[in-house]
Amino acid sequence: MAYSYEPHYFEDFEVGKTFETVGRTITETDFVMHSALSGDWTELHTNREYVKDTQFEGRIAQGPMTFVQATGLVYRSGIVERTAVAFLGMNYMDLPAPVYIDDTVSLEMEVTERKELSREDAGLVVLDCTLTNQDDTVVLAGDMKFLIKRRDAEETDD
Repeated sequence: MAYSYEPHYFEDFEVGKTFETVGRTITETDFVMHSALSGDWTELHTNREYVKDTQFEGRIAQGPMTFVQATGLVYRSGIVERTAVAFLGMNYMDLPAPVYIDDTVSLEMEVTERKELSREDAGLVVLDCTLTNQDDTVVLAGDMKFLIKRRDAEETDD
């Protein structure tokens, strides 16, 4: 499977097309940075001793941090580099399993919708996303909606 992708314009996204990203290992620094940025210092994420008395094997990532890692992998794939006009949200997002420090996550994406809009410069692209860890356990499933530039609109800007 090739992991290096070129930017895709609206016209390049075909329903059923799939992409897979490289992996990324979650670190202690990721936990600290997310807690500092979000202000979420909940003990499930920050207190090793507290977590020993829970059902978890160790400190777990915040749900929003898991989502942020998934969006980061979408952008790291390169498919929306300089073509994404906006992230428009999600119709659904599930977090069926926790992410731990030292987990390595990767993202699989499938184009499930491509819709013309009243805009002449961009269209809607929906990517169904599955984030898994090194054991192929799904840690995030959801769709991401993007407003993507049209190739012909880009060419007229030159």
